[in-house]
Amino acid sequence: MDAKFFSYVNVIDPLIKRMASRGKGAIVNIIGAGGKVASPTHLAGGSANAALMLATAGLANAYAARGVRVVGLNPGATETERLLEGFSATARLGGVDLAEARRRAEASIPLGRFARPEEVADATVFLASGRASYIRA
Repeated sequence: MDAKFFSYVNVIDPLIKRMASRGKGAIVNIIGAGGKVASPTHLAGGSANAALMLATAGLANAYAARGVRVVGLNPGATETERLLEGFSATARLGGVDLAEARRRAEASIPLGRFARPEEVADATVFLASGRASYIRA
């Protein structure tokens, strides 16, 4: 909770109030998929993600009329060092090697691959822009 939930909330709280006082702003929270489906290797992080999803929706509702948009982006598995580190736990739990854990994870994704960090960045920039002015939570 300290790493994933409170770190967001502690930054958002003063900023959203300033944005509301000036009548405009956008906050994009990048939230992990673990908040939607419980995973035995990610229970604590998933719980924090679920809490952040709820806070994002609540803040979006509370501040929309004051000109502040709050959006949650859930990109799913993204090709990062952190994702690759997670395969060791998955491999251990499943009794397979790292390559097989990765292959299984990619096979479970409808697009057949992990997201690239630049794809997540592009979506974030769009959501924070005026072009996404009617998108919230």
